[in-house]
Amino acid sequence: MNYKDTLNYLFSQLPMYQRTGAAAYKKDIGNIVQACEILDNPHEKFKSIHIAGTNGKGSTAHMIASVLQEAGFKTGLYTSPHLKDFRERIRINERMISKKEVIDFVNENKIEFEKIKMSFFEYTVAMAFNYFSKSNVDIAIIETGLGGRLDSTNIIRPELSIITNIGFDHTNLLGNTLEEIAKEKAGIIKEKTPVIIGRRQEETKNIFKKIANKKNSSIYFAQNKNYLSNNLSINYQTENINTMIAALEILNWKIDNHHISEGLNNIHKNTGLQGRWQTLGKSPLTICDTGHNIDGIKNVIQEINNITFNKLHFVFGTVNDKDTNKILALLPKEAKYYFCAAKIDRALDATELKNKSAEFNLKGDSFNSVKEAYQESISQAEQDDLIFIGGSTFVVAEVL
Repeated sequence: MNYKDTLNYLFSQLPMYQRTGAAAYKKDIGNIVQACEILDNPHEKFKSIHIAGTNGKGSTAHMIASVLQEAGFKTGLYTSPHLKDFRERIRINERMISKKEVIDFVNENKIEFEKIKMSFFEYTVAMAFNYFSKSNVDIAIIETGLGGRLDSTNIIRPELSIITNIGFDHTNLLGNTLEEIAKEKAGIIKEKTPVIIGRRQEETKNIFKKIANKKNSSIYFAQNKNYLSNNLSINYQTENINTMIAALEILNWKIDNHHISEGLNNIHKNTGLQGRWQTLGKSPLTICDTGHNIDGIKNVIQEINNITFNKLHFVFGTVNDKDTNKILALLPKEAKYYFCAAKIDRALDATELKNKSAEFNLKGDSFNSVKEAYQESISQAEQDDLIFIGGSTFVVAEVL
C-alpha cells in the first residue's frame, strides 16, 4: 500500500470514534495489550507523562513537549484528533512521523492486528508507542483519547500523571455527573506515581485524593503562577500553563524559566499546535477555536467578550451526540450565524442545527459545507467585525 491507501485503510475500515461515535468505543484495553505484546511491549521502553481531562489536555501536552524540547530532551508527543494531517498525532520534537513509517507499520502489522480487530485509535496508539521506542526518545507526552481508565493509552507506566479538569463531555460513555466522569479520568492514576490535578473542583477533589491515597501516589493541585507568554496569552490557557509548570516541577529535570519561556513562545514551531484561539486573519479579525463542549464554549464566549468589534459572525457546527441545547443556550444572541456540518458521520445536519438554534433566538442561515459557510461569513463581514469559527474540532479542521 502507498500512503494514500494506508490512510484509506485506517480511516475507512477501522472503527473510529471521532467519525462514527460510540460504536467505535471499546470498554476494555485488551486489544492494545495484545497489540503491544506483538510489538514486544514498546511502551515499557521509554519514559512518559500521561495526560487526561475534559478540556486542556491537548494544550497542556503540547506545552510540556515544547518546553522539554527547549531544554534539549528528545521528546515524543502523542495527541488526538488530528486537524489536517494524520501524522500530527505522532511527533518527535518538531517532526511528524514520516509517511514511510506509517506505511511500514501498517504493512508489517496489518495481518496480526486484523486478527484482534483493532480500532483506529488502538492502531494509532500502538504505532506511536512503537515509533517512540524505536527512536529512543528521552520521554513521550501521551494524551488520552477520552476517559482514562479504559483508554488505550492507559497501559503505560508514566513518570507522572496529569488530570487537567473535569467537565461534561462524552456523558453517554463516561457518566452523567462530574463525580462519575472524574472516576473514569482518575483511572490513569498509577501505583506510587505522582498525579497533578489542574483544577481544584469541589465535586471531584476528594475522589482524586481517595484514589491517589489508595494507589500510594502523591497528589498535587496546580497553583496559580500568573505566567503568560506571547503566543498563549489568552485567559483560558492560564490554567493549562499552571498545570504544565507544576508538572515540570515534579518531574525535576533541570528545566529553568528560560526553557519555559522559550517553550511557550515557540510552541507552534516546536509542536505544530493549531486550533487553539488561532488567528486566521486580521481585517476582519478572524479566529477559530476547537472548544466543543460546555466548558470549552464558555471559554470561547469569555474570550469573545474581551474583544472590541462591531458585529460578530459565528460559523458554527457541532456533532450529533453532544448536549446541543446546553451549548446553544450559551451562545451570544446578537451574532449572525452560519450553520454548517463537517464532513464526518457524527456531524449534526446544518438545517437541523439551524432549527434547534432558532429555539434559542440564534439567527442565521444553514450552508451545505463548512467552506461555504466560512466564505459567506467573509463576504458579509466588515473590517471592524469579528468572525469566529468553532463548535467542533472538525469544523475548525476544514477552515485551516
